[in-house]
Amino acid sequence: MRIKQTEMAHTDMKRILCFGDSLTWGYEPKEGVRLDSDSRWTGVLNSLTGDECIVIEEGQNGRTIATDDPEEGEKNGMLYLVPCLESQSPLDVMVLMLGTNNLKRKFGYDASDIASEMSRFLQKVIAHNNAKLEGKMKILLVSPPLVGEHIESSRFGESFGFGKSIKVSMELAPLYKELADKYSIAFMDAAKVCTVSETDSIHLDADEQIKLGKAIYAKLKEENFI
Repeated sequence: MRIKQTEMAHTDMKRILCFGDSLTWGYEPKEGVRLDSDSRWTGVLNSLTGDECIVIEEGQNGRTIATDDPEEGEKNGMLYLVPCLESQSPLDVMVLMLGTNNLKRKFGYDASDIASEMSRFLQKVIAHNNAKLEGKMKILLVSPPLVGEHIESSRFGESFGFGKSIKVSMELAPLYKELADKYSIAFMDAAKVCTVSETDSIHLDADEQIKLGKAIYAKLKEENFI
């Protein structure tokens, strides 16, 4: 994302790290290309915050929470976490949305497995925050949008285990909310504000990305994070 021209002039601008997978990268469901910055939820957040904040995009296609993917290579979010936090420091807010790729058939996870992995991830975030950022970084955990009902006919259907991924995705939000309460961080359910495209049942089209960006902005304001 283009650095705002006012960044150097306003050193008190809050820095927001958006850490996620292809939903954060901005994968366009029909063509598989990256949506333009104005259509990605991170770009919407960037626009809405104006000169108050610097939005840092850290989305990677295929990224898992903490699982190695021998087929696709370096997708383990846990391994990139600390280098990312250190390179982007100082940070005021972290928006974390991961879990969709953990639904893939090859991992064989149920919702509790994914939540356990997210718990370990959050422990590492919080430990780093306390040790290196004086506990000042606020955290918003976002449960991802639900896998769509057309996954059976999607090009991603087989890799996501077809109908099972729908069921497991529906079970994630309550477990993520429990984690947010446990670790005293903020929580938002993306499924309540946006819906994946019928084209592939995994990703968000531009209109839904925009809805998500507006909702995350509103949540950050509600929590007084920005």
